[in-house]
Amino acid sequence: MDLFEYQGKQYFARWDIPVSAGGVADTVDEAMKVAESAGYPVVVKAQVQVGGRGKAGGIKLAADADEVRRHAGAILGLDIKGHTVRRLWVEHASDISKEYYASFTLDRAAKKHLGMVSAQGGVEIEEVAEKDPTAIARLHIDPVDGLDLAAATRLVEEANLDPEARAGAADILVKLYRCFVEGDADLVEINPLILTPEGKVHALDAKVTLDDSAAFRHPEWDEFRGLEEMDPRDRLARDKGLQYVGLDGFVGIIANGAGLAMSTCDVVEQVGGKPANFLDIGGGANAEVMANALEVINTDEKVKSIFINIFGGITRGEEVANGIVAALGRVDIKAPIVIRLDGTNADEGRRILSEHESDRLVSVPTMLGAARKATELAGGTVREAQVSR
Repeated sequence: MDLFEYQGKQYFARWDIPVSAGGVADTVDEAMKVAESAGYPVVVKAQVQVGGRGKAGGIKLAADADEVRRHAGAILGLDIKGHTVRRLWVEHASDISKEYYASFTLDRAAKKHLGMVSAQGGVEIEEVAEKDPTAIARLHIDPVDGLDLAAATRLVEEANLDPEARAGAADILVKLYRCFVEGDADLVEINPLILTPEGKVHALDAKVTLDDSAAFRHPEWDEFRGLEEMDPRDRLARDKGLQYVGLDGFVGIIANGAGLAMSTCDVVEQVGGKPANFLDIGGGANAEVMANALEVINTDEKVKSIFINIFGGITRGEEVANGIVAALGRVDIKAPIVIRLDGTNADEGRRILSEHESDRLVSVPTMLGAARKATELAGGTVREAQVSR
């Protein structure tokens, strides 16, 4: 779950990470009241969960009430990369001497936490990584050992932060790491982390992604979830109890199990296709679950073909096949479907499906062959791939 900036700052404040004084406003009048309370000058900031707010006109400096009224009126309702601004964060404008970057996330390949700090803050870290990767200091952290002040200090020194900022930045890093671990976050990021002319360091922005798998430990997250800005496909999938991940391609993917779903994405990529999404229906592919999955996939206008990849274990092949046939009677599918069915009672499942096959419903026995067929039906260019199944 991604938090809005103001929610992220509220989250940071729980771990004593210093943030700018400010408040939330849903209307122009509320923005003016918050500005009076925070003290001029103020910054009026659009609250949308997408980058590039400043370039889109979603962040404005206001010196007085007239400017707050004008900027708040212009920003509310603004469309920023498909996200409509419905809420503002108004905070006292900080004097800035330097801007830095700091974050913690999980490096799954290394099986450790990863901390990153850079003296080049205020811009997208991807740009820094591309143009000058040595400008980012990285530290892998064993979750058992954690991060102490000495290690945090070495990290800010390696990142070549200004000497007057290092103590404050290291202190914030330790708190930010606690926020990341104890708060069950997937990502915590401050960009920029600023140094003021008075030598103080604090968070001028906040990006927080919480681990949905840990939600059962955090009933307090309900206050965030009520305002969550979700892709309609994500919301529909969540409402139906399905695991859905939206991507940018043209082949919709349904599989039973997250591992199979991700490997299906890989194979589609290998043969020249591009996944539009993947949806994990778990271990029980009955008619209800399959119909729900197809309904979610069907809402994605980018999907030009659907690849259903099922490997039956406890779930039996004929149950899956009957579920797919029943689902097709309930959902008007826009794209052709390619099915690969293997595992327990797969032969019986394929026999059932064969009675319903057409140019819109194709059964292919192997994962590789099905990926190629799905890519072909989607209008993609199929290429050879060294895949055994």
